[in-house]
Amino acid sequence: MNKPIILHIETSTEVCSVALSSDEQCLCVKESTEGSNHAALLTVLIEELFDTNDISASMLNAVAISSGPGSYTGLRIGTSVAKGVCYGANIPLVAVSTLHAMSMGFIQLNGDIPQSALLCPMIDARRMEVYTALYDQKGSIVENISAKIITEHSFSSWLEEYQIYFFGNGSNKCRSSIKHCNAIFCDNFTHSSRYMLKPALQAYNEKIFEDVAYFEPFYLKDFIAGPIKSGKINC
Repeated sequence: MNKPIILHIETSTEVCSVALSSDEQCLCVKESTEGSNHAALLTVLIEELFDTNDISASMLNAVAISSGPGSYTGLRIGTSVAKGVCYGANIPLVAVSTLHAMSMGFIQLNGDIPQSALLCPMIDARRMEVYTALYDQKGSIVENISAKIITEHSFSSWLEEYQIYFFGNGSNKCRSSIKHCNAIFCDNFTHSSRYMLKPALQAYNEKIFEDVAYFEPFYLKDFIAGPIKSGKINC
């Protein structure tokens, strides 16, 4: 049986990232941390990925999309491109929870943390709000995904019993509120499509595929447009 080749697309945060894998091996990663420029960057990065590895979309076995929660616009862009590749190549679509993938990445990078510790990936939302969940080090969820407004009491019951590692682009703003001695904030984590490989391969092997026509990202909250500063709409 040939090893499945999967294209991984991550656009749920400020990082625009694509990776190519063969079974459990990461063949190549292309990404940019320039900020919210996914519409211009994503297809360019995928083309560079294909050129570097001398493959085409027709050689893929599946596309894995980081399904959210996260940036509403980023998720829409990533999903649209993923669907386009799946339609064109007639291959399945696999969805990977963004927060789960972040936890898998954190575990890969930090093999020396206590086994009893919990992981709390955080994606920045508005003001003091984050998209978050709690995971153990097997990747199992112990507190469901939610949008939380962070206060000094957030996670207090968990922190009485466990060390919790907070990471992701929403964690830094929470540092001044969560001051428990069991709260550990990690500043050096940047999300990447390379962290999607393990959960994406598991879903592929178990044939857990999405309906390409009807799949929608997990936005968690409805999109709220900001004010139009000029008072005019430019078409």
